[in-house]
Amino acid sequence: MARYIGPKSRIARRFGEPIFGADKVLSKRNFPPGQHGNDRRRKQSEYGAQLAEKQKAKYTYGVLERQFHNMFNKAQKAEGITGEVLLQNLESRLDNIVFRLGIAPTRAAARQLVGHRHIVVDGQVVNIPSYSVKPGQVVGVREKAKSLEVIDASLAGFNHSKYPWLEWDDNSKSGKYLHKPDRADIPENIKEQLIVELYSK
Repeated sequence: MARYIGPKSRIARRFGEPIFGADKVLSKRNFPPGQHGNDRRRKQSEYGAQLAEKQKAKYTYGVLERQFHNMFNKAQKAEGITGEVLLQNLESRLDNIVFRLGIAPTRAAARQLVGHRHIVVDGQVVNIPSYSVKPGQVVGVREKAKSLEVIDASLAGFNHSKYPWLEWDDNSKSGKYLHKPDRADIPENIKEQLIVELYSK
């Protein structure tokens, strides 16, 4: 199962945003990594801005290059605004929904829970993080995993009303994917139009 396993703080510093979650290093060194990271930066080209936005989206959702490109092609063929559909498809990934439901503190942790067969979709174990959840499906914690400390710690005090496209049931430790999120409801700071422009060249 391919995934990025390099230094996360370095990537977060490159974009100046905590894209992997809270980051102590970023808060102390809020400038790009490297020997000249604290120097005045050169003006970024149009292509550079587009490429950076694509890279940011990839790292944020934990998707590698080929997979991301395939998702873009799929979004391009679908009805609707390509950039918005792309983000909706990324949000529909099982690992992302596990994260959004508060079952895991980060997407990386959510990916691990899915891979270790702790997550069920409509009552069936699914261990594929990239599985595309459909509206109406219910994502929850497997019965054997409901006592895991990491899940309890993540759920403690989590605000489930943050995401209007998800409905949480605390008793069953499961959430229903009500509908694809509107762009205004997706909190990620991603300029998806720049990604569309990059792939349209």
